[in-house]
Amino acid sequence: MAVQVAVCGPSECTQEQWRHAQETGRLIAERGAVVICGGYGGVMAAVAAGARAAGGIVVGVLSAAERAEAGPDLTVALPTGLGQARNNVIVNAADAVIVVGGSWGTLSELALAMRRGRAPVVQLGGWRVHDEDGRPPGGIVHASGPQEALALTGLWPDGHG
Repeated sequence: MAVQVAVCGPSECTQEQWRHAQETGRLIAERGAVVICGGYGGVMAAVAAGARAAGGIVVGVLSAAERAEAGPDLTVALPTGLGQARNNVIVNAADAVIVVGGSWGTLSELALAMRRGRAPVVQLGGWRVHDEDGRPPGGIVHASGPQEALALTGLWPDGHG
């Protein structure tokens, strides 16, 4: 069975977040892994475009009950009708979680991944989470770029497949 990597991020993103997500998708696909994402715009569209351009498989777990708004680069679109609860499906299906950028939905995916034991959760940019003493919680690691993000998942220690 193929490795499955969830890439989570906001539906509206910066150009840098777009580039990071697109490159992350390409690198995941080149390693023969499946990308799982939310299936809409922003980071989700970028990771899908990168993976699809590299011949990869992209599964979009949609919040809506229909596929009408699904991104064009998805291989499979799964309409759930679950709204934001679909974030739980995304992280449960993943062997690793990479977060690009930040938004409230992205933060929920990060938290769900941590609760499900998907550590380390790799964060590439975005919001920084701290405990009440100002320390980052264990299990979240920060990457400076897509290659390092893949290496930090532990699935590809050198970042290569």
